[in-house]
Amino acid sequence: MPKILSNDLDRFLREVLTAVGVSEDIAELTSSALVAANLRGVDSHGVRLLPVYVEQLQSGDMDAHARGRILSEKQASLLFDAENGIGQVAAAQCCDHAVRLSRAFGLGFVIARNSNHFGAAAYWGARMAKQGQVGIVLCNASRLVAPWQGREPRMGTNPICIAAPGPWLLDMSTTAVAANRIWAAIAANAGSIPQGWALDAAGAPTSSSSEAAKGSLMPLGGQTAGHKGSGLAAAVEILCAVLGGGAMAGEVGSMRRRGHPVGVSQSFLAIDIERFMPLLEFKARLERFVADLKSAAPADGFDAVLTAGEPEWRTEQERLRAGIPIPGEVWQTLVKLSSELGVHEPAASETV
Repeated sequence: MPKILSNDLDRFLREVLTAVGVSEDIAELTSSALVAANLRGVDSHGVRLLPVYVEQLQSGDMDAHARGRILSEKQASLLFDAENGIGQVAAAQCCDHAVRLSRAFGLGFVIARNSNHFGAAAYWGARMAKQGQVGIVLCNASRLVAPWQGREPRMGTNPICIAAPGPWLLDMSTTAVAANRIWAAIAANAGSIPQGWALDAAGAPTSSSSEAAKGSLMPLGGQTAGHKGSGLAAAVEILCAVLGGGAMAGEVGSMRRRGHPVGVSQSFLAIDIERFMPLLEFKARLERFVADLKSAAPADGFDAVLTAGEPEWRTEQERLRAGIPIPGEVWQTLVKLSSELGVHEPAASETV
């Protein structure tokens, strides 16, 4: 498993994307979002997605040049058509529009439709938080999850992110794990996955990655409280696709199947903190709240109470210093891709 310094990995991603026709500014934006996920330890949403993006671009299922357009803007609300472009392109614009509207009206709510995978939602929530906002990001996704008491997939993992200036960055799917965790296990030829991650085609819990691929992901809450995750997934679908006029549930394509655009919808809500109190006061109050949470005695088997974003921030500091570990099967795919496109593969800083 080679370790690649983040700057070298970023350079490689940008060169691969430009080699398949992506403009330099879009390649830089896309690469930054993917590498940021790897730095935070969210490897399922990082560089392993590059070959999938390349397939989408080369097949014409995703438009390398589309930049999207505003469909309507009415006071604090804006509707955006991503025009089947790279998801990071639409997400960056929608975040900035949401912040602009929030500064004018106190809240800014933007929905993008006809979009594609935008990496980890945390990247976009953090983009708004850095501008003094509480940032909320939602996204519907390919049909992989059975509704509560069902056994056939009808919804996606439909992630939710809430980011605030200071020590809080929540990014979670409405399933037990993100779908890319299952695909990563399959790519690594891992026959088993932890119990509680997925259901087989009959709707029964399975620890087999191949059976999980035929079935559906486990809703957040598991067998006893899966109605909670299922309800949250449906709420995300309503606030993204239903409200935004985009593809809903089974109408959404898959980034891993060719011949059809993905067409996801994404929502971005910015809340202007200064409308409620000075930003520094908010940060101090948030730090006090988080400190109180962390003051709880750790449960057996744990060294400390960790809050939303803290494990990822710790990983980021380590990986900025020592490099990003790339699993063997991902590395081989990147080497093959570099050979096909005439791009120099990134140099390994060390092997672990």
